[in-house]
Amino acid sequence: MKQTNQKPSTIPARWQWPIDVTSYDRSIILSNQERAAIERLMHRSVMDDIRWGKHTYQALERLARPLYDVCGLRNTPTNTRAKLTGRLCIEMSHRKKTFWGWSPDEWKETICVTSADFLQRYGNGTETRQYIAAVAYLLTGFNDVLSLGRLHPIPLAMKVFGDTVVNESIKTVHEVLLGWGFTTYFRQNWSNALCYALIVNRSPYPEDLTYELLDTIRNGPVPEYLKTHLPNLSRVLVSRGILRRPLPPRAAKNCDTEPGPLALNDVAPEWARWCQNWRDTSTLSAKTRQTTYYALLIAGRWAARQYPQAFTPEHWTRETAAAYVAAVCRMTVGQFSHHKHINKDQLGKPLTARAKAHLLSALRMFFRDCQAWGQLPCRFDPGRSLATPRSVRACIGPDPRVIADDIWAKLLWAGLNLTIEDLPSCTSRWPESDKSGSWYPLEMFRAVIIVWLFAGLRSDEIRRLRVGSIRWQREGMSETVLDETLTTGATCLLDIPINKTNTAFTKPVDAVVGEAVTAWEKVRPSQPPVIDSKTGEMAHYLFFYRNSYLGKNYLNETLIPMLCRKAGVPEQDARGRITSHRARSTIASQLCNAKEPLSLLELQQWLGHKDPNSTMNYVRSSPTKLAQSYRDAAYFKHNLRTIEVLIDQEAVKSGAAASGEPWKYYDLGHGYCSYDFFEQCPHRMACAKCSFYIAKDSSRTQLLEAKANLQHLLQEIPLREDERAAVEDGLDAVEKLYAKLVDVATPAGQTPREIEKKMRRELPILR
Repeated sequence: MKQTNQKPSTIPARWQWPIDVTSYDRSIILSNQERAAIERLMHRSVMDDIRWGKHTYQALERLARPLYDVCGLRNTPTNTRAKLTGRLCIEMSHRKKTFWGWSPDEWKETICVTSADFLQRYGNGTETRQYIAAVAYLLTGFNDVLSLGRLHPIPLAMKVFGDTVVNESIKTVHEVLLGWGFTTYFRQNWSNALCYALIVNRSPYPEDLTYELLDTIRNGPVPEYLKTHLPNLSRVLVSRGILRRPLPPRAAKNCDTEPGPLALNDVAPEWARWCQNWRDTSTLSAKTRQTTYYALLIAGRWAARQYPQAFTPEHWTRETAAAYVAAVCRMTVGQFSHHKHINKDQLGKPLTARAKAHLLSALRMFFRDCQAWGQLPCRFDPGRSLATPRSVRACIGPDPRVIADDIWAKLLWAGLNLTIEDLPSCTSRWPESDKSGSWYPLEMFRAVIIVWLFAGLRSDEIRRLRVGSIRWQREGMSETVLDETLTTGATCLLDIPINKTNTAFTKPVDAVVGEAVTAWEKVRPSQPPVIDSKTGEMAHYLFFYRNSYLGKNYLNETLIPMLCRKAGVPEQDARGRITSHRARSTIASQLCNAKEPLSLLELQQWLGHKDPNSTMNYVRSSPTKLAQSYRDAAYFKHNLRTIEVLIDQEAVKSGAAASGEPWKYYDLGHGYCSYDFFEQCPHRMACAKCSFYIAKDSSRTQLLEAKANLQHLLQEIPLREDERAAVEDGLDAVEKLYAKLVDVATPAGQTPREIEKKMRRELPILR
């Protein structure tokens, strides 16, 4: 009885399948002679002995010939060929059938998942493991190599496809990678990923690979090092026109992964289903959906414990919403949470105001969206019933974490004086990563750091800057790229990509930014375009190197600590850790506190904000600038008025002043006041002309002004609001001040009303 297996999958005409399985006797039944010969071999002390004898070889010739043909493709050593035949004879003896009839599971059991399992099963001869895999692959069409762990794809591909064609495919891919900045150190990694894909595809040509195949391999049970390099392999295939689109980076898929079982603990299944439906329907970014989703699960746990009847959003009422708001205001760190990685020192402490606002905002958004989509009835208004309490909102306000001027100055110096010796070394992981031992070239390091120090960008905007984003503009010339000889004295313009709050825009930056970016663009290896996650268009990113994005945490975890070490400053200050976003606040505050500061509108446009309230979150006036502005405002002087004072030195020297004679005269314009404590007189701005008043047209005044020993001085008098109005607003304000003081006693003891009556009685009656 013979099994009529079909020939393995179709191979392009330019490469023929090396083994013609139709020429063999593929019966799965062991003959009596074959069983007897295998039994004789099993009883021998050395199973791998190649000296079978004439009768044994004749009995097993049907089974040995296809095995020898496979080994003949690579000139396999005789002892390895004997071990291969011996291992398979043992398995055929155990299974009572030839290898032509083994199932995929039986082949996996024979090949073993790891070399350690193979050694434990057979005792020795691990080098034959790949030959057994080649036999299964070439003779029986076995293709489940995804489940075989680390099978060393390169030598296996050469065993089944041949050295020449495999080396040519590897060379084709590696030439592209070398042009992207990779070194020969990475050849083994990419070659393994390529050969693995070629084996699964049953073709030695990269042109036959498909997007679906690479995605299946990455999602399959393959070693992690292969999954890491498959996206870059797909970009090589895109650059050669083989694929239309590359595999997305694995990091981009993390936010959309399903939560683990721990995340759904103590959450009602119905509530979890509603939350998942919102997560799948919402159009927010992946990160926002993820954080909101976990906040909704916290609300579900609270409802399951405190309000079991509200196990679905449909059962929530205004009273339930009010109870949840109150519970959030009293919630502590770790309560109703599933995270195991919460800092133990923070457990049990009250939530911050921002955390409370986030929990309420998430649930408010959830109910508002579900009601807008028609999935929930409008039983209550989420905007009012789940509003953040005023006491919580009062604790949230602009709090820019500005870096101190002395620390920032040292960081600027370190960034401008960066050398190769300062770069973080990665030779322990990638010995041939770069001449300096760093992952990125010095020019790229310097460009990233200078942009961070001078451009005031978010970390995402820095990562998404595009090639050609620097432009130079001279006065009277259009915005264009100028010749290097013309950039001196020109304004450097930086094109900022679309961000989370605004569309793309252009802003001026320091010329040092343009020089650093231009120096990097000159040595930057050509890189393939990638899809911009925000716009969906193909873009050439400025800091895209070796076919990889600048890491999201690279600034915070590598560059900034390295810069702090060079500058000799701590990585943390009084406001916390120095992070990428703190530079944005520092630069904005310095521009606001400059000698000729930017206005709020100009600063808003420079930062790329739509709302000026967002700009206020980045600006803090320095105490020095605030003190200078206070001095310039002249608040105290605004409430002072200067009055001329005449000092009678003769009265002072003669002692007459000590006996009560007037010696100080305040010039009121229309007369003098001889009251010593004039600044305390309530009538100083509306003189009632009491006994201390001396009119300028009187003989006493003429005698006073005729003295030669008078000293002229100026004295500042503080004014009340009504007195200042009398000075600034004119006659109406003076009359109001007179009316207000009409019954207030003068220094002489009489009120203005009494003085006026006395003057009327003393005036002569004209007949």
